[in-house]
Amino acid sequence: MWVKLCCLLLYFLALFVLARVFEAVAWYESGFLATQLVDPVALSFRKLRTILECRGLGHSGLPEKKDVRELVEKSGDLMEGELYSALKEEEASESVSSTNFSGEMHFYELVEDTKDGIWLVQVIANDRSPLVGKVHWEKMVKKVSRFGIRTGTFNCSSDPRYCKRRGWLKSTLIMSVPQTSTSKGKVMLKEYNGRKIEVEHIFKWITAHAASRIKTIYNSEHLKEEWNKSDQYRVKIYLFANLDQPPAFFSALSVKFTGRVEFIFVNVENWDNKSYMAEIGVYKTPSYILRTPEGIYRYGNNTGEFISLRAMDSFLRSLQPEVNDLFVLSLVLVNLMAWMDLFITQGATIKRFVVLISTLGTYNSLLIISWLPVLGFLQLPYLDSFYEYSLKLFRYSNTTTLASWVRADWMFYSSHPALFLSTYLGHGLLIDYFEKKRRRNNNTDEVNANNLEWLSSLWDWYTSYLFHPIASFQHFPFDSDWDEDPDLFLERLAFPDLWLHPLIPTDYIKNLPMWRFQCLSAHSDEETLETFPDSESDSDSENKEVFSSDREVSEDDELSTCHRCGEGGEDACSCASHSCHHEPCERKARSYSSYSSAGDLEPDWSAWPSDMLHCTECVVCLENFAKGCLLMGLPCGHVFHQNCIMKWLAGGRHCCPVCRWASYKKKQPYTHPQPLSSEPPS
Repeated sequence: MWVKLCCLLLYFLALFVLARVFEAVAWYESGFLATQLVDPVALSFRKLRTILECRGLGHSGLPEKKDVRELVEKSGDLMEGELYSALKEEEASESVSSTNFSGEMHFYELVEDTKDGIWLVQVIANDRSPLVGKVHWEKMVKKVSRFGIRTGTFNCSSDPRYCKRRGWLKSTLIMSVPQTSTSKGKVMLKEYNGRKIEVEHIFKWITAHAASRIKTIYNSEHLKEEWNKSDQYRVKIYLFANLDQPPAFFSALSVKFTGRVEFIFVNVENWDNKSYMAEIGVYKTPSYILRTPEGIYRYGNNTGEFISLRAMDSFLRSLQPEVNDLFVLSLVLVNLMAWMDLFITQGATIKRFVVLISTLGTYNSLLIISWLPVLGFLQLPYLDSFYEYSLKLFRYSNTTTLASWVRADWMFYSSHPALFLSTYLGHGLLIDYFEKKRRRNNNTDEVNANNLEWLSSLWDWYTSYLFHPIASFQHFPFDSDWDEDPDLFLERLAFPDLWLHPLIPTDYIKNLPMWRFQCLSAHSDEETLETFPDSESDSDSENKEVFSSDREVSEDDELSTCHRCGEGGEDACSCASHSCHHEPCERKARSYSSYSSAGDLEPDWSAWPSDMLHCTECVVCLENFAKGCLLMGLPCGHVFHQNCIMKWLAGGRHCCPVCRWASYKKKQPYTHPQPLSSEPPS
């Protein structure tokens, strides 16, 4: 998980650097930055109209370019980034979908139960034509959708009783707006009674009703009273402008942030005394001033703070987020982090997608389970101070220059999803390349596994769990190696009693200790004579003859054993049989030490693990350990040839051949007895 989190943070850093590179390239080619102001005088009439439509200001009665330019200047400063976004949005001829209501319940669920949005619904009466034609309705849908206003069509033929109860006896337009300024308040429905059925007139009717919800200030005394008033709203945004009514995007945001942010429109058109504006820090109009308990923030001075619905919406969401906003953000981040598993996982392609689906399910389930106690925690009444301090932290951090860069980058990449996906894919391929290179350096075999091999191992794992009772709750990873015979499933079908044998995962075999059998140099004859007591000096000559003959035999056996090991591989010693007659390893070690004075070589016990018993013979194949042969020990302390014990365990016998202790269970480590002191007791 931490690896995927680091990869995701590295990806975000790469996006940030890439955005700065794009800004530098745009500045080099065109000579301007996105935050640079644009003089409306230098713009064409079509571009000025496009800016007004994006801001939501009517211009139908302004045929002259001068009037249109003055209206643009009155609504706010124009930046290069806003102009680029407006022109790009106009060129994109994407059709906006409109909802078709099927009946009363559908209408109530989407329109009347929606507390934080505006709906425009065209009602078509029985056996009547619609009030707005198809062409004009499509233009209307495209125009209002810029400001987050949703549209729909209700045909009374689908539910005539509801239309009669509502009084919709003729085709009309219905607009739903939240009635109160509190969150989740009541919704009121307004009917269009205008005579002119034109897009501009209908749009003016919509913006007028939306602007009526905004508190409007017409004189400095009212402004002073409102500025110094403390109420339930901790965040307020003021628009100081010389306009008849606020722009449509400002009114739409007031509906969207109902109960979180208070929107106030200060009409300075007929003001003679503007001294109080200078006292509170407002020196020019138009100005968008954000007032918080921490101070005053002038919107539009930093990167990406355009006079548009999308830019101001992202700005206010970062300052005063809802719990749903935080949940959606965490959901996006968790899924981006989970998709990194597709590139980090190595091996077969099917394996990658299986691991990805498993990771997505796990991460999303953990996210939802983690959010449940958080939601309950936030509902506690005595946590209001904690909630306020959290919002204060959000306001402090999101009014910085770095936060404005992050918001600008978010708007840029969200408007270019192809670029976002391509950079994510490229970042993932780089991670896949470096991860594959790292595992190849570590000699990991799973990099070269194909789909058929992995599916075969997965099928073996599934059938083994299907026909065996589970013996342990040890997690079995997908990338483990199976040493069982591929015909094991058919053998189990032939012998049904084998189904009742418990299933033991074989991953523990990789963790068993392995080492090579090493020997010390031969003892001299003087050291040999010193090891025997003086009472046996009479039989020295006879013992030397016997030992010399034994030494010749042992040398021949050692050469033959090493020859067989060489044929079977460097790390394996061949075994004659799996059946054996056991003799305790301690007795073998004692017998060997008693005769080692006559042998050429003595085992190097210092190379053995401390918890292994000392012995010189494998009880599986009944052969002595040869120099350089690979050994393997079990948790009980008994030692065998590595190849012999691997065959023993792979055959399903997960226990020690000597003591029958389970080969996958830990045991109290064996402590070798300390030799007795040779000093006589005092």
